Amino acid sequence: MTTVNPYLVFKGNCEEAFNFYKSAFGGDFRFIGRYKELPPSDRALFPPDVDEKIMHVTLPISAETLLMGCDNVDEAAPNIIPTPPFSLSITTDTKEEADRLFLALSVDGEIKMPMDKTFWGSYFGTFEDKFGINWMISFELPIE
Repeated sequence: MTTVNPYLVFKGNCEEAFNFYKSAFGGDFRFIGRYKELPPSDRALFPPDVDEKIMHVTLPISAETLLMGCDNVDEAAPNIIPTPPFSLSITTDTKEEADRLFLALSVDGEIKMPMDKTFWGSYFGTFEDKFGINWMISFELPIE
């Protein structure tokens, strides 16, 4: 089976972001590695001040989906990562789970469309979280 998993790149706050996502989704990290853990030959490519930054993290959010990320430590472009031109779209099995994830992930973020019934038959909302990641949460309403 082919799957698509989002990979998020942060400006140095990947660990904070993923701990936040972990608190919303639950579960444990499948992997979390720091730049200091690279083999010496690869480690030499990065400055010592990035030792504690995240080289790669994987958080399972369902049986099929992994949320992955890292910190951008490229000295040539440390602050050039723009707000992502994409959204992470999550469809839940229940309205209650949609509300729970929306409330948990939007803390200190910017709500763009609160959760509500839409004309296309979904219970849907969007927001940008406090790390600049865009999210769409939906629950497909039963056909009336």
